Formats: sequence, C-alpha cells, structure tokens
Amino acid sequence: MPLFLLVWAQLFILGTAFAQGIHFENVAKQAGIQFVLENSPTPQKHMVETMAGGVATFDYNNDGLPDIFFTNGAALPSLQKSADKFNNRLYRNDGNWKFTDVTKQAGLAGAGYSIGAAVADFNNDGHPDLFVAGAFRNILYRNRGDGTFEDITATSGIDSKHFSVAAGWFDFDNDGLLDLFVVNYAKWTPEFNRFCGDAAKDIRVYCHPKYFPAIANQLYRNLGNGKFQDVSAATRLDKFTGRGMSVAFADYDGDGFMDAIVTNDNLPNFLFHNKGGKVFEEVALEAGVALLDNGKPVASMGADFRDYNNDGLPDIFITALSGETFPLFENRGKGQFRDATHLSKIAAATSPFAGWGLGIVDFDNDGWRDLFTANAHVNDLVEQFEPYTYRQQNAVFRNQKDGTFATVDAGFNSKAAHRGSAFADFDGDGLMDIVVASLGEPAELWRNRSTPQGAWLKVKLTGRKSNRDGIGATIRIGKQTNIMTSAVSYASSSHGPVHFGGLPANVDVEVFWPTGKKQIVKSVSTNKTVTILEE
Repeated sequence: MPLFLLVWAQLFILGTAFAQGIHFENVAKQAGIQFVLENSPTPQKHMVETMAGGVATFDYNNDGLPDIFFTNGAALPSLQKSADKFNNRLYRNDGNWKFTDVTKQAGLAGAGYSIGAAVADFNNDGHPDLFVAGAFRNILYRNRGDGTFEDITATSGIDSKHFSVAAGWFDFDNDGLLDLFVVNYAKWTPEFNRFCGDAAKDIRVYCHPKYFPAIANQLYRNLGNGKFQDVSAATRLDKFTGRGMSVAFADYDGDGFMDAIVTNDNLPNFLFHNKGGKVFEEVALEAGVALLDNGKPVASMGADFRDYNNDGLPDIFITALSGETFPLFENRGKGQFRDATHLSKIAAATSPFAGWGLGIVDFDNDGWRDLFTANAHVNDLVEQFEPYTYRQQNAVFRNQKDGTFATVDAGFNSKAAHRGSAFADFDGDGLMDIVVASLGEPAELWRNRSTPQGAWLKVKLTGRKSNRDGIGATIRIGKQTNIMTSAVSYASSSHGPVHFGGLPANVDVEVFWPTGKKQIVKSVSTNKTVTILEE
C-alpha cells in the first residue's frame, strides 16, 4: 500500500474510534454560565467549606428546556449571605446553548450557607418545586408556575436545626404525596476550632470526620397543602446516627415500596428497607452495601441507585476518597448485593481519584449505562503530605457490556475542586449533558459531543391525580430498566424525563407506577420525548 494511503487509513481508523467514543466539551462561558461557587475558605478550615456545591437541573418554567440551579456558600463564621456573590443562582435555558441568570426574578437568591438541592413537584400542581439544604438553614420553595418561587419554610413544618448537606424526594408511604428525606452530616458549629494537621510545620487541614459526632437523618411526611410532619421517630430512622452525605432511592427488593441508600463519611453506609410504608429497618450490613469486602468504611460521598448491567435490578454506585476506590454494589436479587468494585475494574480505574458528584448514565446511547464522577480531594493541602492531588479532572468509565468498565478520554481537560453534578439533555439532541460545580472556580457545563450508537427515548411521566412527577416509577424498554427519581449525585438533583439509549425505531414502553399499576404503551417511535399519562 502506498505510504499516503497507509497514513490516510490510520487517520481514518483513529477518527472513527474517536467519533464512536464518549466526548464532552465545556461550553459554560459561551453559554452565559458565569457562576462561581463561593465556599469562603478560611485559615480555621471550617468543615462546611469543603462540602459546598450542590447543583440541580429541572425545567422550572415548563418550556421543555432544562434549567440549572446552583447552591452557594456564605460568609464565615456568620453563615450569612452578606454579599451578592454568595447568592444561589438560577439560570434559565433559552435554547441554542444560551442561558440567562434569572435568580432575582425567580426569588431564589436564598439565605445561609447552602449546600444541597432537591427538586420535585411536592404539591402535585404540575410545577417542580425546590428544597435547599444548608448549615442550619433549610429552605422549601413552592414554584408558583409564573417563573417565581415562594419561600414557605416557616409554615411548612421543616426545621433548620442541623448541619444538613443533601436531601431527596420520594413517596415512602405510597399515598401520592412526595415526602422529604433530609441528610444531616454531623454535630458541628462554626465555633469548632480544633487544630488538625502538622502544627510544627504550620500546615492546617480539614479535620478527620471522626472528630464530628454522628447524628440522625430526618424524614418529613407530606401532609398536603404545603405542610410536613417530622416522622423520623415514628419510622425509626432516628435510631440510626451517621455522617450523612447523600441519599438515593430505589425499590431494590421489588416489594412496591421505595428504599433509601444513605452514604456516610467514614462510617458504614445505611440501606433503609421500607417496610410497607410504615417503618424502616437498616439492613446495609446483611444486604452487603455497608462496607467494601475488606470490611472497612470509606469516605462515601455521592450515590446513584439504578441498573447498570441491564438485569432489571437497581445497583448502587458511590464515590469516595483517593486510594479507597469507588464502591460499586451489584444487586443480585432477593435483597442481596455483592461488592463488584474489583470485578467491574472500577477499583483500579478510580483509585487515583477522590469523587463527589456521580451518575449512572448512558452517554453514548448504546443501551448500556456508563459511570461519571466529579473529582477532587477534600483537603486543599493534600499534596503536602499524601501522594494525591487536590484539583482533579472529571472522569467517565464506559460500560463494556460485560459487567466491566473502561476509562475513556472524554475531553475533561480541566482540573478543579469539583463537587456536585447534575445531568440533563440541555439541547434536546438525545445525548445527556453534565453540569458540575467547583469550589472557588467557574462552573462547568459539559456538552455531550458523542456520536450516538443507537436511537434514544426520554420518557416523561404524569400521574393522573397524585405524584404528578411519577417519582418512584420503574420504566422498562426491552432489557433496559430505569427509575424516575431526581435524587442522584452528591447533594444534587436531576429532575427530568427518564433517558434510554441504544433503541430501535419503535419500542414498547412498560411503566410500573408507584400505585402498583402496570401500563404498556406499544410501538412508540424513538428519538423524541414521550409523555405517558397514568391510566
């Protein structure tokens, strides 16, 4: 073969391999996303500084385009938003990768040191509402449906007594009203001033979690009319103390009630098994998800709870610190999981990283969900005493369709102190995009530039009278199963249609509603968003 033909052939092969891979481009600047997460770092190394950064994606104005909400910090030690730079931010998606800051018009500037965000339509009026978790300041916003939000915290029954970092919506008792699970971290106040690090070298770092006493999470039952009742004691959740970081939901044992995985920082994780919508039993150890097989707890941070291997059972993926690996628990049925971290090759791939946000998402529409992690270390001075880096690049691990994952060069070329992440198809092309917050640096908006490997479908559910979001519903298309949930990642929320990739031109869609109804919609054409109304 002539030399020029050989070179051309090699370039063609390389180009084809690139085109068929997963690839992203950061378009935040040109899109008008100018948000910088103000975490207010101080010489005292307040623990709250390193835990900021929740993000939410949701269509707040129901125009069919997902919008972006960022939580933001506050001044320390006051925990007050003393300047505009500390305001939380809402960016309206105007289409064509252009966003407008509408925070003030929407009334979402917020108050206090905000960390987590959780989205759902809690009052079943067709407009997604917003809960913001923070350090001794939780806020519940009702979406008025006219582009503005009303702070109803004072009359809702939701308190702000704790250092809250995350939250999630689910209907634990299947009454059609979405309930709120609030994740609390630990006992901490701004007055905490223990010196941690190397005093001789004047190197002060964030203290190990062991210095912060564990506390219980909270569950608020939705009573309707914007009222909530704390049922933590009644459901026995108050009996379990941890250092909670995130929560994700799925019906892991198929009994018709949503269960919850709660990640704990340097303590065993919790798996709360929902017993008939009345009480929860903590079964993480016997189910196999409390610890890795080595029997040691890790700095568990973000979580996602959905099927990665297309066997119809929701699995669990968790981020942790560098050197700990990111736990991946495969659901084996009958209430049992196995530690698949090494078998899946995720152990070696994630060992150099410290992870926060994450997601189990099909990025190239090949019908198999991949893994994304937003990476950075906890301690900004880690490079002075450990063989790890503080600012890290994000990562994607492509699903190899055989139970294993492979690291790919997805174009994540920026290193930062990444924290929360959320997922949405911002331009309606059927490819899932990513937004990531970073401490003290501009947010990243990653446009998915991958070449799709199959057709796609986004399924939007509408409950007839109650649970209008369809949160908790399971959707099945062929061998793929996914769950309608907005609780994903670290302190973040992704509220939108349920995404499927790798599909033929027409598919049958099965919906298993939280009410117990099974609904089949036949011969749905793909490459679009379909709305399914509960029968």
